[in-house]
Amino acid sequence: MSDTDRYQQRQQKLKSQIDERIASAQHERGLVLVITGNGKGKSTSGFGTVARAVGHGQQAGVVQFIKGTWACGERNLLAQHGVQFAVMATGFTWDTQNKEHDRRAAQAVWQQGKAMLANPNLDVVLLDELTYMVSYDYIDLDEVIEVIEHRPIDMSVIITGRGAHRRLMALADTVSEVQSRKHAFDHGLKARQGIDW
Repeated sequence: MSDTDRYQQRQQKLKSQIDERIASAQHERGLVLVITGNGKGKSTSGFGTVARAVGHGQQAGVVQFIKGTWACGERNLLAQHGVQFAVMATGFTWDTQNKEHDRRAAQAVWQQGKAMLANPNLDVVLLDELTYMVSYDYIDLDEVIEVIEHRPIDMSVIITGRGAHRRLMALADTVSEVQSRKHAFDHGLKARQGIDW
């Protein structure tokens, strides 16, 4: 048997296994995705999924916690395509240095997020940097879980941020962990528009 024949057999076996898994996946509903870890790209991944949905003609909403005062290329682009945004707009917690102010700001934007999560016209909702709001106890974890569990059945939810609570990961259908192996900032390189924000 030639190398070409062996390769073709392996690929045919792999194709059969994949086809079988696709055929057995018969349930359809909105998904919960958690993108966590200490590496760069969690929000970018979430926004990429929103962009994909919009590209398929779906309706999306984004709730931005923490980074709301920065220029946001994704927001600049996606808002032009009808994506709803709710932005905390206080910046990073180390900028404000006012826990009660940050808690009130988180609660205000969370109210907008809850409205999005109840909106049957939205297909996808991104809760960007939500994990921090839970770990800082600005937003109640039980409430977050309850709202997500009672969303419209076809709505998908994306949660991003470091240190995702184990209950959020248990709730999720898909969990991805972004690991940092090397980061330009650690070597004195400035964040770049279009790459880092």
